[in-house]
Amino acid sequence: MKLPNDCENIFDIREAIDSIDKEIIDLIGKRAGYVHSAVANSDKWNHASDDWHAPRAVNDLSVGGKFNIRMEAKDGSAGFDFRGVYDEVDRNEKIAYTIADGRKVEVLFSGDGNETKIVTAFEAESTNPIEMQKAGWQAILDNFKNYAESYD
Repeated sequence: MKLPNDCENIFDIREAIDSIDKEIIDLIGKRAGYVHSAVANSDKWNHASDDWHAPRAVNDLSVGGKFNIRMEAKDGSAGFDFRGVYDEVDRNEKIAYTIADGRKVEVLFSGDGNETKIVTAFEAESTNPIEMQKAGWQAILDNFKNYAESYD
């Protein structure tokens, strides 16, 4: 593909734009595959410890969209629905949502070359110690990182 200053006529410009558009469409398709896989395979990563899992998830990642992720102990001794509504969805930069109990969560993404940094800020609940909650959220992020890095 020619650089902008190397284009000699409108046909060169159109050819370059068409080539870029094709690359973008291909990348969007690949990205959609990753997102679909992450949601479809949430049972492989969306848990805070190995004795818990997320056997099902419904997720509409759009402003006003709802999510409901079933979290439960693998032995069936405990479980809950982690659900809420998305408040902001700025793909590749920020996702903010409100959990069903009213607490707010904000997830920020920043890229640096081939790496992506994910920072999650959440309002703690009052039942469990804050350090336990931080460890749980971090474990889910760590599991997602491992899942994403293994995706082929």
